[in-house]
Amino acid sequence: MDANIGLARHTTIGTGGPARWFARPETVDALQTDLRWAAERGVTVHVIGLGSNVLVHDEGVEALVLKLAGELSAAEVDDDVLVAGGGAANAVALHRARAAGLGGFEFASAIPGTAGGGVRMNAGAYGREWRDVLIDAVVVDAERVRTLDASDLELSYRHSGLAPGEVVAQVRFRLEASSPEAVKARTAELLAQRKATQPTNKRTFGSVFKNPGGDPGAGAMIEQCGLKGHRIGGALISPRHANFIENADSATSADCIGLMVEARRRVHERFGVVLEHEVQFLGPLELPPV
Repeated sequence: MDANIGLARHTTIGTGGPARWFARPETVDALQTDLRWAAERGVTVHVIGLGSNVLVHDEGVEALVLKLAGELSAAEVDDDVLVAGGGAANAVALHRARAAGLGGFEFASAIPGTAGGGVRMNAGAYGREWRDVLIDAVVVDAERVRTLDASDLELSYRHSGLAPGEVVAQVRFRLEASSPEAVKARTAELLAQRKATQPTNKRTFGSVFKNPGGDPGAGAMIEQCGLKGHRIGGALISPRHANFIENADSATSADCIGLMVEARRRVHERFGVVLEHEVQFLGPLELPPV
């Protein structure tokens, strides 16, 4: 375990201060040891995965931040089941599935995160979500190691029933017979759609706000408020997709929060909708009431 490790280089947006404690557990036993250490001291635990979908306070976070490694970030195929460590990158898991001729996980190519992070937020794209393919997940906390069925995880739109201090160590997905060529073609199609509509070559943390349901979506509402390209400090509401914030020039997390506050205010004024942030906050960050 290390102390005072800068998180900006561990996040896709590239902002934020240090983690008071930082560890890379490689096994379930090591993960539980870290969680017990934190529980005994009353220390909050965060898992950052690939660093997407998180915004860290500029002064850092008084917490233990975990980045799963070793066997907890590996992926393999067992018959028609994809078995992925909680820290396994979606791209790695998809590669294993494709090589084995298994389809149904191609939608994850549009989600730059991990298998475990996908469980925590029931990640989804292009009409499919984790709960559509999830069999079960191994969930670890300071006291126990449990295998929870998909139905036990209370998965809904960008939500799970996982509590703070519970970490997904392994995930099993039920996939379907396909061919490497078909999986590759479908993945290429989805990646092309993503590249055409999202700022994939910019530093972002992914989608800023959850879609409120129905049309227009969050991005369309923000765009209709004239905020595409709106800038605060080094942060920019993406000119390509208004539900993304780009780190355009040495942005701070405070710059990103400023844009979120303005977008929520303007959307509420025009549409009467209060947008709920999808990005997870690490440290004492919050959005004021609109």
